[in-house]
Amino acid sequence: MSKRLVPLIKAFGLIDGIVFFIRRIFKKDGFYKSSRYNTNIYIRNKYADKITFKQVFLEGQYNFDIPFTPTTILDGGANIGLASVYFAHRYPAASIVAVEPNQENFEVLQKNIASFSNVEAKLGGIWNDNKNLVIVNAQDFDNSFMVEEVEAGTPKSIPAFSIASIMQEKQWSTIDLLKLDIEGSEKEVFEKNYESWLPHTKMIIVEVHDHMRKGAAKSVFTATNKYNFSFSMNHENLIFMNLDF
Repeated sequence: MSKRLVPLIKAFGLIDGIVFFIRRIFKKDGFYKSSRYNTNIYIRNKYADKITFKQVFLEGQYNFDIPFTPTTILDGGANIGLASVYFAHRYPAASIVAVEPNQENFEVLQKNIASFSNVEAKLGGIWNDNKNLVIVNAQDFDNSFMVEEVEAGTPKSIPAFSIASIMQEKQWSTIDLLKLDIEGSEKEVFEKNYESWLPHTKMIIVEVHDHMRKGAAKSVFTATNKYNFSFSMNHENLIFMNLDF
């Protein structure tokens, strides 16, 4: 019991941590109040939600030192929005865009960011151009959806957003923090059309998925090696810092 309760208390405080713990015993969907984050966090009784919650809030996947205060953040592969909640709380002055391709996840994402006016949600996928995508493994876990490019008008297609187009729409001159957990699409994102946004990105947090799309890691390293990025790791993420800033 203590192994599960103590991290909750550490992350959310004594009272909220105990309430989280008790409610999770009954494994119910619903909102969990967090006074520390000044919001309600919606969790479904699904494996992927529990894993994502644990990674973000209990294991501190994004709780590492960033030597500047980000004001522009792109959360690619936002899932149910827990990373966006974490960043919105940690950097309340930041403008954040959260992009998620799955409709059900997106609806929960909207619930989770409702308290944060600085977070904008987009239904779609991060890609190297503004094309159209479909999810190709809709029956898999809710945190592992892969997409592929299709023709316009394809049934069940969703919009693809290039990073450059999001920067243009938001009038961002830089992306201070780019978080990508996009289940293999990092291969396409770093494969072409990155010249307009990559040198203007201060920090990248990316999880690579070579097991899902062969060549993903090579694509990421090939592109970043063309610019002045340093490299480190934190949990399962690769961290790239642009030394030109």
